Amino acid sequence: MSDVEWLDLLGWNDNEINDLRFVAYSYIKQGHYKIALKFFEALVVLCPDSSYDLQTLGALHLELGDNLTALNFFDRALKQDPENPPTLINRAKALLLLGYHKQGLEQAALLKNHRDAKIANQAEALILAYQ
Repeated sequence: MSDVEWLDLLGWNDNEINDLRFVAYSYIKQGHYKIALKFFEALVVLCPDSSYDLQTLGALHLELGDNLTALNFFDRALKQDPENPPTLINRAKALLLLGYHKQGLEQAALLKNHRDAKIANQAEALILAYQ
């Protein structure tokens, strides 16, 4: 990682970072994943400890079929926020897509009874698809 304090160098604060995230997320909502990817790559440089940015960058790589890179970003995000359900379910997907079925199914099994029905349903779907 760079020792440059980019936010200080640019004179940016949370307002500019939030604006950048808003634009990046807007591209995601429009299905322009490659463009959003560039924004989130910049955000990860600007805010390397943001689990949200790391997880979203991983999700974009997963969407674009770069599963190993996605897994690496999910692991980095989990170092910042070890219990984040969207990161955990996406990590399970990446593992399964990479052929690590045992690990992916174990990860999904931990989430199949999650209190968030969306996470639980996704976990159950992964288990049914890969068992």
